[in-house]
Amino acid sequence: MQLRNITRALFGLLLILSAGFAFADDDKPGDAEKGAAVFKKCKACHKVGEDAKNGAGPVLNGVIGRQAGSDPTFEYGSDLIEAGSAGLVWTESKIAEFIENPKEFLRETLNKPRARSSMTLKFSNKEDRRNVAAYIATFSDSAAATTPEN
Repeated sequence: MQLRNITRALFGLLLILSAGFAFADDDKPGDAEKGAAVFKKCKACHKVGEDAKNGAGPVLNGVIGRQAGSDPTFEYGSDLIEAGSAGLVWTESKIAEFIENPKEFLRETLNKPRARSSMTLKFSNKEDRRNVAAYIATFSDSAAATTPEN
């Protein structure tokens, strides 16, 4: 009987410790170098760099620290503009959340079940999302890129 209680206690402790590691992993920064490789999937619509021009999606230079849907050189969907007007400012973590499922992100952000996003690409892999966000951040002002996340 006592062995069973010890086993349960150890199992419980193991669960608690593993949950702590999972939370610590959420704060892990992305790897911009790895993100450059993953960003190749984004290039069909988005450009970055000195000579970047808008395509099906906006240029992502300077996006970190910018209000969502606010670049006057691009015509955004109304829900993304609404999210920006409601206070959504792009950070690395917000970009990583957004690219997991853009439509669901907007629906949750706006509390609007019918919100839509023009972006259809989704990244299910958490590490890929973090890495792409870190790569995009390299094309933003370093002060904005290092601003604490909300």
